[in-house]
Amino acid sequence: MAFPISFDPLTYHYSSRRNVIYGRKGMVCTGNPLAAQAGLDVLRKGGNAIDAAVAAASALTVVEPTANGIGSDAFAIVYTGGKLYGLNSSGPSPMGISLEAVTGRGFEKMPENGVVPVNVPGAPGAWAALSKRFGRLPLTETMASAIGYAEEGYVLQPGVGSLWKASFDRYRKALPQMPELQGWFDTFAPDGKVLQTGDILTLPDHARTLRAIAETDAEDFYRGETAEKIDRFFREHGGFLRKEDLAAYQPEWVTPLTTDYKGYTVCEIPPNGHGITVLMALNILRGMEESHDPFIRTHNQIEAMKLAFTDTQKYVADPRFMQVTPEELLSEEYAAARRALIGREALMPQPWTPVKGGTVYLCTADGEGNMVSYIQSNYMGFGSGVIVPGTGVSLNNRGANFYLDPNAANCVGPGKKSYHTIIPGFLMKDGAPVGPFGIMGGFMQPQAHLQVLLSAIDGHLNPQDALDKPRWMWTGGKTIEVEQSFDPALLGQLARAGHNIVVRQSSVPFGRGEIIWRDDRGVLVGGCEMRTDGQVAVW
Repeated sequence: MAFPISFDPLTYHYSSRRNVIYGRKGMVCTGNPLAAQAGLDVLRKGGNAIDAAVAAASALTVVEPTANGIGSDAFAIVYTGGKLYGLNSSGPSPMGISLEAVTGRGFEKMPENGVVPVNVPGAPGAWAALSKRFGRLPLTETMASAIGYAEEGYVLQPGVGSLWKASFDRYRKALPQMPELQGWFDTFAPDGKVLQTGDILTLPDHARTLRAIAETDAEDFYRGETAEKIDRFFREHGGFLRKEDLAAYQPEWVTPLTTDYKGYTVCEIPPNGHGITVLMALNILRGMEESHDPFIRTHNQIEAMKLAFTDTQKYVADPRFMQVTPEELLSEEYAAARRALIGREALMPQPWTPVKGGTVYLCTADGEGNMVSYIQSNYMGFGSGVIVPGTGVSLNNRGANFYLDPNAANCVGPGKKSYHTIIPGFLMKDGAPVGPFGIMGGFMQPQAHLQVLLSAIDGHLNPQDALDKPRWMWTGGKTIEVEQSFDPALLGQLARAGHNIVVRQSSVPFGRGEIIWRDDRGVLVGGCEMRTDGQVAVW
């Protein structure tokens, strides 16, 4: 960078603080200020919270490609007209894939790069479905900012710029065996250079595809010229995805799963996502004796999450193939059985046996009471590393979450939705909306949902404070990773209880989130993750 004063945009020597932000006519919270402004612009033009969510989501594919793209999946919870609606816009695996086809290529587990782990993208379908059912403006107007950022270029923010090199190194290592990754370097490493914070990136192919999506309500992507280009590319490189898979895709409207916690109704999207983990952990904790001891509270939260997560990782899959129902996992019988295992020592969790046998997140609200909790992701950073030439479409690697175990519910197979990590959340009380919340970050997401909710409900922390609180993350066995700012005294107590404590140097793995709460006067209050480049844009 050529600034007259040199500095490091990723180093901060002193504690900083963000205040909660209030508003009334509208609010957009995202992990990138350009996307937040795109959503706010739409609100000012007469759009509603749903239009603002689509504007911000489409813009994020441009300005935060390190976490999502046009080839992403998406989930949403929408509150409008006094009702709550869920949208599952995750795509299935191609019809041509099978366990035998993958293992026949020598894979012992699903690959993370290349054409094999690509599922049908759901994000463009989500934008069209949300706009058609609840939006007020046409997609051509809603997506105008996203198209403009891609056409005219934009400046990389610090959080985005910091993630470029890791992806560059990852794909460069895989490129000799996977020539289909060359498109990533042509698009995101111009002149072979690793982009950094403050660099300007222009994405003309991306802009053209976004415009085609906007002008056709996503028909071009699933049944038009873009679908044809994707089909040709996958045939050329031995992938499984075909234009027939794209043409058959439709987002699915679903009823959110809920549980009660101390008078609040916590809402999550049902499987194939793992939002149910949050509800399971809350059910376990709900029946435990109250304590004001920080160690007991934290220990119980960790143990409840470990038990719930162990079970969702075993049982959650495409609902058509699950061996346990969501109702069983949310039953009091399940919660009581798991609760009984929690003592004062760290557990080595094992899956429950039934009796009968890191994404980008954003939230929006408008002055009319509409609210949206929305999340979309390519899964692992840029995703599969596959960018279809001439389209700017970076494709997900969501199929990497499939197992190659024929006895597993989540085993790879044709037309199956894989276990999914991205989860939007929503909070209600007495039938009225409190508001949307969400935290990005792969398998950290349900763990962060739980911690932020408990900080808000039990700890009475404001949205920003709840997001700022240092977090823990269970990574398997008895290992708990924590942020550097975590209370040292509490860490000592957890270690003596048998937890294997690892202090991480970076806060990136601990999730990045946003919250909007609404009071009975219609006043909005929002918080935006200090671990991101994010912003609360307010009107």
